[in-house]
Amino acid sequence: MTQRRWRVSLIVLSGVFMSSLDLFIVNIAFPAISRHFHGASLGSLSWILSGYAIVFAALLVPAGRWADAFGRKRAFLTGLAVFTLASAACALAPSVAALVAARLVQAVGGALMLPTSLALILPEFEAERRHVPIALWAATGGIAAAAGPPLGGLLVQADWRWVFLVNVPVGVTALALGLRSLTERREEGAVPRPDVLAAALLIVAVGALVVAIVKGEEWGWASPLVLALCVGSLLLFPVIWWRSKRHPAPLVDPALLKIPRFALAVAASVLFFAGFGAFLLTGVLFLTDIWHEPVLSAGLMLFPGPAAATAMTFPSARIGARLGYRLPGMLGVTLFIVGIGSYLFRIGVSPAYFSEFLPAQLVTGAGVGFVIPTLTGAGVSALAPDRFATGAALLTMGRQIGIALGIALLVAVLGTGPRTLADFQSAWLLTIGFAASAGAVFAAIGARTVAPRAALPAIADGGAA
Repeated sequence: MTQRRWRVSLIVLSGVFMSSLDLFIVNIAFPAISRHFHGASLGSLSWILSGYAIVFAALLVPAGRWADAFGRKRAFLTGLAVFTLASAACALAPSVAALVAARLVQAVGGALMLPTSLALILPEFEAERRHVPIALWAATGGIAAAAGPPLGGLLVQADWRWVFLVNVPVGVTALALGLRSLTERREEGAVPRPDVLAAALLIVAVGALVVAIVKGEEWGWASPLVLALCVGSLLLFPVIWWRSKRHPAPLVDPALLKIPRFALAVAASVLFFAGFGAFLLTGVLFLTDIWHEPVLSAGLMLFPGPAAATAMTFPSARIGARLGYRLPGMLGVTLFIVGIGSYLFRIGVSPAYFSEFLPAQLVTGAGVGFVIPTLTGAGVSALAPDRFATGAALLTMGRQIGIALGIALLVAVLGTGPRTLADFQSAWLLTIGFAASAGAVFAAIGARTVAPRAALPAIADGGAA
């Protein structure tokens, strides 16, 4: 039994690691991809990141519901296969459009893998030992976050395509082992038909808003097309809400959003991750555009931030569970803002990594490490145990939508011309604005919000930012 449980854990966590690594490693490869596809604008390239986030966000809940009804092993292995094949397609992409398309397919695979991953591992352990797979699952995302920048920098030395090809041997091996080792598990009474139409409408709604933001400067912010995209996007959200109130397996469970603490946690997730998504890409572009660092050096320089976030994840989760979520949440947001403020006021065009960039990065990373598990814990602790999975999925959906919107706004701030220090200072101000807004929402969550013991699995989600 012992050998089997570790084999199952290794197989499933390999998929979690790949999907978590993807965000950080693709960010590092961004400058190399930009140079390869000469003439591609930052707005076009941003869809490599935004497109993935939008599709992943929209399909996460339907994928989880489908897995519950038709089998979690089937869903996980299907997602793993799709993600692996799409990774190969990304590596072979002859154009930006082809790369974006492959990334959208990759997001489908990721959405199938993530909701099923922990559910496949937990039954392999006795109830009194389930803290072990929970800790491993949470730590996997953190390890991927820390490994992404240096690994991406190393792979780009050969070719940017290797940041996608690296997934292929891992995925093929995990797929072969998973077919033999994983046990099929289903949920009795699960609704077999999730609301795929609402998911498609969410993709269109968020996608239209992102297009309007990215193209606003080029087309004109008051142009009929930009205004039509904004209005169309805003009109679709009430339609999604209307369907969610009537569908037996809704994309967004209205009952959950009527719980004030949970709704506030979702709002804080959207706001914080909008700033965080913009911040991640800003760091890579600043080091390569302003300090003219090679990609490998940039990857190594960015490593301490995710490492600091990973180190703070578990202390934050424990503080939140014992003392309430306002304290670690506000502390994390404050550290994040202080760190970004240090970028804004101390960093200039002359490289000064150890005296300026590294201290700011460590403070910012520590803030992220406090915020991420606190957001999940604050939201899920408001729910009954049988709603934990759905609640965690909605919180993750909020994260991904925030990332997509944050990257779009970053593109609008940086503009289409050569990037200057002033452009990046504007980007850091944008990040501070989102973080401060998230902090205001945190303040409304409440000072004393202690989670029941059963909520701890969801709270441990500190891994993949």
